[in-house]
Amino acid sequence: MAFSVGIIGLPNVGKSTLFKALTKKQVAIAPYPFTTINPNYGICPVPDERLEKLAKIVKPGKVTPTIIEFIDIAGLVKGAHKGQGLGNQFLAQIRNCDEILEIVRVFSNPKIEHVEKEINPIRDIEIIKVELLMKDLETLENALEKIEKGKKDQKKLEILKRIREEIVRGNLISKLDLTEEGKVKIKEFQFLTLKPKIYVFNTDDTYRIEEIEKYLGSGEKYLFFNLKLEEEISQLTGEEIREMKLKSQLDQLILACYNILDLITFYTVAGGKEVRAWTIKKGAKAPEAGGIVHSDFEKKFIRAEVIPWQKLVEAGSWLKARETGWLKIVGKDYYLKDGDIIEFKI
Repeated sequence: MAFSVGIIGLPNVGKSTLFKALTKKQVAIAPYPFTTINPNYGICPVPDERLEKLAKIVKPGKVTPTIIEFIDIAGLVKGAHKGQGLGNQFLAQIRNCDEILEIVRVFSNPKIEHVEKEINPIRDIEIIKVELLMKDLETLENALEKIEKGKKDQKKLEILKRIREEIVRGNLISKLDLTEEGKVKIKEFQFLTLKPKIYVFNTDDTYRIEEIEKYLGSGEKYLFFNLKLEEEISQLTGEEIREMKLKSQLDQLILACYNILDLITFYTVAGGKEVRAWTIKKGAKAPEAGGIVHSDFEKKFIRAEVIPWQKLVEAGSWLKARETGWLKIVGKDYYLKDGDIIEFKI
């Protein structure tokens, strides 16, 4: 199960540069707006030291990490929700993403045009915020019209009216104190400002980051990167990186994207043939994990053997783990834990 992260922002902020560094794909990068029209798709392995340690113990023929899909979406501009810069098309592409990675330009470079003519990250964040909110308001009005015309779900109607009040005030839906039941009721609408978001400030170390941190406050997730440097590092060999004493921060970014989605990782060892990492939402039960590995494992689930990854590493082998009694037999009601290794019995 691959979760998707949409890379968004104004034109010329470094979206495609980051995408290229993450996925090692060749994409068009130019110092003018709308080099990207159709979205670029690429996958990226999630860094995982646990998987490496398990592979040393099991010595499989194949090691497979879990992945995240990144989508490089064309730049949004002021008025995007009205169709400016093909904005409605680009906003629709964000709807299908599980998470938003918003790139904000902080670097100065006279050779790279800024659509608003000057560097002002706080203004740029506000532009994107307004465009996402206005698209959500459009979605909301359409939803309310359909509900009021048809068979009314009173609870859903109340939630949507409350959301409309907040959007009109300029508040993101993610800031509302919605219950889990409320989130389920509005899930179908895929509101853009309800999606988890991380800000990436593309800096050349010349901008005062204190102003940005003060504006965002403590509730937001954000990172500062020199994305041009990251792209250059991504094109070097491991030996060249060591010789030049460079260090990429991309692993930190990938893990931040993974963690904000409330995901956990579990593993299978396939009888020693393949050690593989899998992704699942926190709170999932064993049969649901089985369905991710193979559809039959969920339908025909009877029981499973589970062991924490540290215990298998400590035991040194699956056989010794069984002999020590560290393998636990679990049923359909077992909640998977991060780092569990599981073998399904059907």
